Amino acid sequence: MAQDDYEAVDVLLVGAGIMSATLAVLLKELEPGIKLEVVELMESGAVESSNPWNNAGTGHAGLCELNYTPEAADGSIDVKKAITINAQFEESKQFWAYLVNKGTFGSPRTFINPIPHLSFVRGHDGIAYLKKRFAALSQHHAFAEMEYSEDRATLAEWMPLMMPGRPADEPVAATRVMGGTDVNFGALTNQLLTYLQGQADTQVKCNQKVTGLKRAADGWHVTIKNLKTGGQREVTAKFVFLGAGGGALPLLQMSGIPEGKGFGGFPVSGQWLRCDNPDVVKQHQAKVYSQAEVGSPPMSVPHLDTRVVDGKKSLLFGPYAGFSTKFLRHGSFLDLPLSIRPSNIGPMLAVARDNMDLTRYLIGEVLQSDEKRLQTLRNFYPEAKAEDWRLEVAGQRVQIIKKDPKRGGILQFGTELVAAEDGSIAALLGASPGASVTVSIMLDLLERCFRDKIGTANWSNKLKEIFPARLKQLTTDADLYRKVQSQSDERLQLTEEQSVVRSPEVSRG
Repeated sequence: MAQDDYEAVDVLLVGAGIMSATLAVLLKELEPGIKLEVVELMESGAVESSNPWNNAGTGHAGLCELNYTPEAADGSIDVKKAITINAQFEESKQFWAYLVNKGTFGSPRTFINPIPHLSFVRGHDGIAYLKKRFAALSQHHAFAEMEYSEDRATLAEWMPLMMPGRPADEPVAATRVMGGTDVNFGALTNQLLTYLQGQADTQVKCNQKVTGLKRAADGWHVTIKNLKTGGQREVTAKFVFLGAGGGALPLLQMSGIPEGKGFGGFPVSGQWLRCDNPDVVKQHQAKVYSQAEVGSPPMSVPHLDTRVVDGKKSLLFGPYAGFSTKFLRHGSFLDLPLSIRPSNIGPMLAVARDNMDLTRYLIGEVLQSDEKRLQTLRNFYPEAKAEDWRLEVAGQRVQIIKKDPKRGGILQFGTELVAAEDGSIAALLGASPGASVTVSIMLDLLERCFRDKIGTANWSNKLKEIFPARLKQLTTDADLYRKVQSQSDERLQLTEEQSVVRSPEVSRG
């Protein structure tokens, strides 16, 4: 095909999930005249990991996730990751608040709701850890409102569903932060996509599969198949973003960029127990995280979450992990074997060798009985009844496998942005905390891939308008943090329901 026959866009984004939608809106705000297109494999956006039932929807802010505050060998608590994630989530809130404040984005209550975040532990060792975590975190301004209690009456107020039926001599403790949220990333994604479709020179097309990705003098030549008609078209793009969740790795491999060599994927499936019984749901208005069992991976951290989806509250408990060779929930069982390359087979074999415990854990989760799942839930909710809960299949997560000079390969529980040296293409790999820190990740992408634009007056001034405080300022400037957080919360309608009368038994930081 002659180059003149190619459709031309400035930016092509593959995948219509929270990542692509966020980046596309950011780019349109910074450069209104930019021509961009989003292409999605499925019939609509937010079908895979951005779907509210395919993820925990916590609004990860480091407030309750105990795996973000590991205990060091000397007994100290490392709080750096929790502080960073909290600041990243506040960056996300600034972006959403900016869009809401424009008046053309829609209601924030459709995608974000105030929900207290709690950390819950059992046993003397758990209490000792939580006390140290509370002492370390509550010194930082982002966690100054955190409360701690071992008093069972106080805990019964905080977690009415979780205390009845619990042994009277069981040592328990919890921390609570009232300023947590529940985020429906599916609704947020669709609001972003709707907002995009109202912009000039912007298209969102579904049932589109990228089948070819080749370097060109002016960027990338992309071959796209219409899954409805079978037709094929060619697009040339100056910049390509591979934000296709688990589907990003095969596309990165298709690009052939050297920065993508050596990466592999380890797919993990998930399941939840879900309760829609209003009599049960109304007794638990919180997200409560606990500690993973000894020897279990970070992905297994149990939590009992209030979810708000389409205005209706439900409870989710889990996750129960599993294994599938699919990279997407609607993918193919051949996804994993087809991703093997000479450049990544070494790291993948090294990870298989070093993670036999994880493999056994996943097999055990797959073979777990309904009664066993219910028993795990009863560690949280002792009086849980089987008839109130049903199994919900969650989305696929493709954890990153990457080269390691010492071990050959490592399995990474997190996200990684892989970009070409010239900034013409980038892919986001991995999962968790994922969606909650999407805005920070996309700001990082802009700095790496749009170096000629990021320092210009137009972009710089617009970024300051959208983000009154950036990551470093949020972690170090307490007064600015509180000012910006208050403004975001007001715009996102998170303030009215956050006033509580605190019990005198509660410790404050």
